[in-house]
Amino acid sequence: MLRLLSLLQARPNWTGPDLASRLGVTPRTLRRDVSRLRVLGYPVEAISGPAGGYQLARGGALPPLLLDDEEAIAVALGLRTAAGGGLAGLEDAAIAALAKIEQVLPARLRDRLTAIDKATVRLRPSETPGTALDTDLLVTTAQACRRSERMRFDYVDSAGRGTERHVEPLQLVFASRRWYLVARDRDRDAWRTFRVDRIRRPVLTGLRFEHVDPPDAAALVAEGLAVSSYRWQAKVLLKIKHEEAVRVVSPTVGVVTPTRGGTLLRIGADDLAWIARYLSSLACRFTVLEPVELRDALRAHLKNLLSETA
Repeated sequence: MLRLLSLLQARPNWTGPDLASRLGVTPRTLRRDVSRLRVLGYPVEAISGPAGGYQLARGGALPPLLLDDEEAIAVALGLRTAAGGGLAGLEDAAIAALAKIEQVLPARLRDRLTAIDKATVRLRPSETPGTALDTDLLVTTAQACRRSERMRFDYVDSAGRGTERHVEPLQLVFASRRWYLVARDRDRDAWRTFRVDRIRRPVLTGLRFEHVDPPDAAALVAEGLAVSSYRWQAKVLLKIKHEEAVRVVSPTVGVVTPTRGGTLLRIGADDLAWIARYLSSLACRFTVLEPVELRDALRAHLKNLLSETA
């Protein structure tokens, strides 16, 4: 059946006798194998006419595809580009597909893929210097998430300190041009987010696990990007509906939740003046709940604006 599928993909249509001859089978065996392919979801259509024949048509769902060596290399390279941010909006889907393909890729093709990838330079104008990511590292992490397999790795934090981590991976999240791993840190018994480009020497342990009450991975990353990783953390009541707040506040800037009287905005920064400038740019009324120092920063910002317009 695999040989039959490969032939059907190679040409638009085949006569029955030609297919049977190529496969070295009887017409009856050919009909049986075509029926089996249909059961598996392949839309094999019969061609009417004196000679008769078959063709692989478009179906309602995507069945498994057979790729030759060159096609597999091309697909994997394209997925690596997309996973690295080359195609905006497709990063999550690309890394999921790449993890599936590279898991079954023969060693000879994986060596060729690695050689081509390392010999290729991609220019990304919007990429921040120093954030280039090893795709093999990304694939290894994605496979650990997909297979629910524990990982060990060294992690370098923003201060350059290295620690050894033993985690149970949940999901990869692409945000602000970077990949983040959400995982349960076994040694700390807590959920953590890790920047993938700061992971060193990842090792798949082969030990499987099952998550109990996992968090929303995207929300956890957004919380870290917008609030918890900064010196100052503020709470502000926006006098607008939650639906409107979602439209005007980026999830990487602040976390918004509906509350009585409007929407609660939680936002963080190392400089209160930045939060003051951001709040003043919002086209809505608001009340600062905490910290009180933010009110002073807003007054100072307003004073500067008035002095510049005087």
